[in-house]
Amino acid sequence: MTNRSLPSRRALLYSNCYIYQHIHSENSPLRSFKKFALCTALLAGFLSTAQASETIPATDRDDATSKKKQAHAEKAAKQEQITVTGHLDQARGRIFPRLGAVSYGIDQRQIQATPQGQNASFSQIMLRMPGVVQDSYGEVHVRGEHGGLTYRVNGVLLPEGLNGFGQELDTRIIQSVDLLTGTLPAQFGFRTAGIVDVHTKTGSTLKSNQLSLYGGSYNTFAPSLQLGGSKGRFEYFTTFSFNRNTIGIENPTASFRATHDLTQQGKGFGYFSWRLDDNNRISLLTSASYADFELPNTTGLQPTYQLEGTSWNDPSVQSRFLNDSQTEQNYYAVVSYQHSAEKLNLQLSPYFRYGRIDYTPDPVRDLVFQGVAEHEVNDFTTGGAQFDLSYDVAPDHTIRAGLLGQYTSERLDTNSLVFPVDSEGNQTATTPLRLIDNTGNWSAEAGAYIQDEYRINRKLTFNYGLRYDRFASSFGNEGQLSPRANMVWKPFRSTTLHIGYSRYFAPPSPQYVYPSTLAHFAGTTNAAANLTDTATKVETSNYVDAGILQHITPDLQITIDAYSKWAHNLTDLGQFGRAVILAPFSYRRGHVYGAEFGSAWRRGPWSVFGNFSYVKTAARDINSAEYQFAPEELAYIRSHAIQLDHQGEYTASAGTSYSSKHHLAYVDFLYGYGLRSGFANLDKQPQYAIFNIGYQYTLTHVPLGRDLKIRADVVNLFDKRYQLRDGSGVGIYQAQYGQRRGTYFSLVSDF
Repeated sequence: MTNRSLPSRRALLYSNCYIYQHIHSENSPLRSFKKFALCTALLAGFLSTAQASETIPATDRDDATSKKKQAHAEKAAKQEQITVTGHLDQARGRIFPRLGAVSYGIDQRQIQATPQGQNASFSQIMLRMPGVVQDSYGEVHVRGEHGGLTYRVNGVLLPEGLNGFGQELDTRIIQSVDLLTGTLPAQFGFRTAGIVDVHTKTGSTLKSNQLSLYGGSYNTFAPSLQLGGSKGRFEYFTTFSFNRNTIGIENPTASFRATHDLTQQGKGFGYFSWRLDDNNRISLLTSASYADFELPNTTGLQPTYQLEGTSWNDPSVQSRFLNDSQTEQNYYAVVSYQHSAEKLNLQLSPYFRYGRIDYTPDPVRDLVFQGVAEHEVNDFTTGGAQFDLSYDVAPDHTIRAGLLGQYTSERLDTNSLVFPVDSEGNQTATTPLRLIDNTGNWSAEAGAYIQDEYRINRKLTFNYGLRYDRFASSFGNEGQLSPRANMVWKPFRSTTLHIGYSRYFAPPSPQYVYPSTLAHFAGTTNAAANLTDTATKVETSNYVDAGILQHITPDLQITIDAYSKWAHNLTDLGQFGRAVILAPFSYRRGHVYGAEFGSAWRRGPWSVFGNFSYVKTAARDINSAEYQFAPEELAYIRSHAIQLDHQGEYTASAGTSYSSKHHLAYVDFLYGYGLRSGFANLDKQPQYAIFNIGYQYTLTHVPLGRDLKIRADVVNLFDKRYQLRDGSGVGIYQAQYGQRRGTYFSLVSDF
């Protein structure tokens, strides 16, 4: 057969691609673009094959051409899958826009330049964003709020869990993470202090599987494995990790190593996606975590209570031998169906979650030092569904609407040993009493919204909507209609201005302790400070926000933002006992305001960021769960506005890194002004500044793998001693110090 000349063959292929594109363009322009991309890939493969045929000997030309065509066909199929998957991801993003909200993002490159990289806790990643304050137990506070964060993974809402200290989100699953704050659009409800939007690695974008070995100071040993891939319309990404160390919870003393602080944590995560066709997809998001914690001890405490059969002179009765522990379990699964057409995009996501905290005391020593040894089991089960859609009703209008409904069941079972006391609180017997108390709560939350994105002109967008929320529980029933509106103006290509207003409705977690429980412990060493027991109500607030995003150069951008919030029934969380189970309480009135500055510069292998924030809080009159506070403190707060215990008035973070094919080096910095402490939060912890450094070298094309990364990190380079908590403050139980210097090493093999 006679070969056509190269020009004529090229013309024929272009003609076939053009015909193929238009025959299959009935559904949408995006489908046409996908087919055209496939044709382009085939054309590129054809041309390279044709050029190669001029140099390959005639005897080998057919085999070589066949192999090249097969390789290019596989590459084109891969490109087609990425194109369609990217189209569906982009369509999902149109359902949940960020209009008018403040958005801070961290990508994979900055995660690698964070101390400990993918082995860092998720809270450490968050601390590299403006307005995020560090607290004990791995907690962070965004814009002066205690909790109030909503987590989304790949556009799917994660059901809320218990307030413990185990961090179930694993940094190694993250491709990028964004924090949305400020005046959020109407589709975001209930937990509105911030939206933590996580985009995971996926099977279609994962370059390789990965095995990691990580360890170092504090007897740290943390192996992990990530696997992912795609075949046809199916893709998956999974991670499995284990972490064992002796710094599971912050040290309550200034010593280098805590006493009794071993933790063992196992986590698993899976994301599975099945593309039914170019416009429909079903995905499954699932996670499981199990963690054991020893509660660290303070040595040298003096015994307080007499226990029959023991003596204070007994060498075994010392506070350094306390053997309290806590186990945390969390499991969730979310199934999502997504449909994406030319004008209509929708997603339906039913979900389920189970969590459990099990606190086990040291019966003898807890009684001697605290007068109570209480075994607590707190279970939390949530089930619900979320439905959201967006529809382009006109060239300048996009309507969005949705529904959310969920039911939560919470149960707290306690088995306590306590001593009887007289009216003055003095111990009257050395034989403990056993008191068993089992209580439960339920809550139902529902929300609906509708909003319109009105593009007034090319530079000005007005986004407005209404949201209605309802909260019903075993201890209350409330609802609210909440207007939301914001304006985004882009006067120049490099400048974006925004201003907005939002009305928020934030229900408390269903962890109410009934008056019958308080009466049960009356006259014992576990009696409440008083018997006033008002149920925590829904927090309602008015929120305003204004800011600017400015690109100084193509490589440098800055963000400046200011906000103010006025709240009724301002919700807070406190630890009231040795078990690390945070319970809600509230202030009748609260005000939170502040400002943030963020900057980022990136050019070639170099990257620099710098953030600064200021926040001020004021709250008055504790009006729920009053039994947890001393009467004199309640009286003072009733007549004085105090600052919230989690207020870190000034915070800053900064870092610079160099990243190339073989080298990664970084210097990282965190500054904290100190959290509130003392009676009615009238005092403050000292400020601190922490420096961290790290280096990673990548070997390429190693045996049995693609790349091998060798890494070293030094956390708290100058071994700064800094205290996060001193055990005082409203709702604060125990002292905690920040981590002292630690050196860590890792080997990561891509295969």
